[in-house]
Amino acid sequence: SKLTSLGQLEMTWKSRVHFHPLLVRVLHKSRLRYYGKPEKKLDMPYQAYFEVADGSGMMSMVLWNSLCPEWYNSMKVGTVLLLEQYAIKTSYPFKTQPTPGDSQMKRFATIEISLNVRDPPTKISIIPEETVKPEWGLPEVKYRFITRSELDDLPNNHSCDVIGLVTFVGRAERARKREHGEDFWLYRWAHAIDGTSDQPFILELFATSQPDVFEHIHPMTYLVCTQMRVVRDLTENPSSTIYLTTSNESQIFITGWHKGQPYTKDTKVKNFIQWTKTQSEADQMKKTVIGGYYPFPRPPNNFLKY
Repeated sequence: SKLTSLGQLEMTWKSRVHFHPLLVRVLHKSRLRYYGKPEKKLDMPYQAYFEVADGSGMMSMVLWNSLCPEWYNSMKVGTVLLLEQYAIKTSYPFKTQPTPGDSQMKRFATIEISLNVRDPPTKISIIPEETVKPEWGLPEVKYRFITRSELDDLPNNHSCDVIGLVTFVGRAERARKREHGEDFWLYRWAHAIDGTSDQPFILELFATSQPDVFEHIHPMTYLVCTQMRVVRDLTENPSSTIYLTTSNESQIFITGWHKGQPYTKDTKVKNFIQWTKTQSEADQMKKTVIGGYYPFPRPPNNFLKY
């Protein structure tokens, strides 16, 4: 009964120590971050960012340390949370910002909600979707799906969501995070078609915190990738080297994982499903490829240019 809103929190947080419970919906979810160092004796040095919203706007929420293995997988995009005994901190200024699906939504960027095991010990409850009441005024999850025919007109670094039928998936490759560092990023290339163009989406998929999905991307699966960024080479021929890469907030879903996801209500997703019903599976199977080395963007045709 005694709830507060994100808008009220931003106005009153400096004058309070204890805060009323919050009722929010998860709109975005970052990958899990490990920040352990050999000299620091932390049991579970993990951190994950979420963007949560209520009727008043959107704010960042940070899940810390041992709460991550306990809660990270349960807090999906679209999940409704009741938060009690949380802390409020000033925002970390250098974190990545997802692009909201609803451009009208107010963003509270000065503070963030901090969820810890102690000081104070946060109490988290997940509210089942069927018991969520319309009068709570929680926003729906909105997406920015694009078709392949729309991609060529989008600017570099534009944020979008895509759905397609996988026709190619490459082997997992590694790239160094820093030139002489020991850490690597793991990624793989994939192609997906949606029937709106002769060209596929070319997708650079970095391993997110969903290894069970990343490892099972196969040809002929329906692939959904959210919060992707457009990358185009503005120097050479711009149309030939346009591809999409994952961001810190990207989520990837394949056949078997779509049930109950909020994007299933999206018009472009429904259109794609209608298109797949008109396709012959045997014909598409003939065009699919898996594995092998995929150099992209392609090197120039002659050695002098190279």
